[in-house]
Amino acid sequence: MTLTGGCFCGNVRYSVNGIPVMSAYCHCTNCQRLTGCPFVHTIHFEASAFSWADPGCHQAQLDGYTVSNKPWKTRWRCKQCGTTVASFNSNSNRWSVWGAQLDRDEDGQVRCFELVQPTAHVFYGTRMLDINDNLGKWEGYEQLSRRVE
Repeated sequence: MTLTGGCFCGNVRYSVNGIPVMSAYCHCTNCQRLTGCPFVHTIHFEASAFSWADPGCHQAQLDGYTVSNKPWKTRWRCKQCGTTVASFNSNSNRWSVWGAQLDRDEDGQVRCFELVQPTAHVFYGTRMLDINDNLGKWEGYEQLSRRVE
């Protein structure tokens, strides 16, 4: 399976291959502050699964930045539209992308959504709103922290 995605303006593109290591709705305060949304659909892949569509785009099209409370995680954003496109975690050797930035089919649905469908809500303790669905709610990462609901 190969999924593709990119920034809002289309200037920066990437692809991910294979099954994700994790796919969840993240309610952490970093995601909230970085996006302005109460939660995001985050999908984590092993480093070998991720590639930029234009390998030279790091220099010309992307800015990398870190936040002080997670210096091991570099986020990459498009210089043209400012969208955060992906992030790399040097501790886990994994890339993260956001489900909303994956390419869509003609009906507006994320392609192959069944393969990246979220399995849980993570960092639910810092949520801004309650979610009424059947997914597990976790204080931290799924199966690695205390289940809230």
